[in-house]
Amino acid sequence: MVPGHEIAGEVTEVGSKVRKVKVGDKVGVGCMVGACHSCESCANDLENYCPKMILTYSSINTDGTITFGGYSDHMVANERYIVRFPDSMPLDAAAPLLCAGITVYSPLKYFGLAEQGKHVGIVGLGGLGHVAVKFAKAFGAKVTVISTSPSKKTEALEHLGADSFLNSRDPDQLQGAMGTLDGIIDTVSAVHPILPLLGLLKSQGKLVLVGAPDKPLELPVISLIMGRKTVSGSSTGGMKETQEMIDFAAKHNITADIEVISMDYVNTAMERLAKADVRYRFVIDIANTLAATKP
Repeated sequence: MVPGHEIAGEVTEVGSKVRKVKVGDKVGVGCMVGACHSCESCANDLENYCPKMILTYSSINTDGTITFGGYSDHMVANERYIVRFPDSMPLDAAAPLLCAGITVYSPLKYFGLAEQGKHVGIVGLGGLGHVAVKFAKAFGAKVTVISTSPSKKTEALEHLGADSFLNSRDPDQLQGAMGTLDGIIDTVSAVHPILPLLGLLKSQGKLVLVGAPDKPLELPVISLIMGRKTVSGSSTGGMKETQEMIDFAAKHNITADIEVISMDYVNTAMERLAKADVRYRFVIDIANTLAATKP
């Protein structure tokens, strides 16, 4: 298996029927490289919900071969699954938007939270959470970061521009914010209680899960019934929306906060990742790594 699915680079060669890009263009490939193109999801530009979606790596391609990801010197992809980067966007800091960015952009739009004056909570300030704050602010929303780490308050308010911060371990803070949020984007992938989050929502508020805990979460149904509240999920986005997200990000100068590393640093990076010691995405500079190793 060759992994890697937030891939950014330049076009070096195109097929004879390609019209979308040309040699030299700055492009990216996200989480998928294929789908059936005949189902309802594909017809609605939601290839990410196609039951036959082909993931960028370790998936079975249409020709029966295994797909290889972006941790390589080159890759080949169908033009439908290519995203064009505006010249103004740096490839390294834009690459994480192809997964983390679209994963938070899509639910903000779909659930009506990408509107001026909406009050949005972002749970977790990591790879997804920090770009969620940036997108929500760019949409004109009021943003509250919700975290178990009080140490992230300064980062949330001063660096990322959030309007307020809630320590989710502090009952008094939670009580003071009850019923104030129109929606919450929950990016946490660890098992955690959602009852306190539902309490923060206004009536008819929406809690959208984009993290993926490895065990089922407990669903407090009474809280849903009494406020006509919704718990939902969301997964990346289709290719049309992913291009829209990149164009929006370029217009509003949104990129991921990254640390660029060489390929031989990957094992150390994985150890640091396990300790949450990264702000907020490692990006591997493969081209320069390869250039440095050539005799």
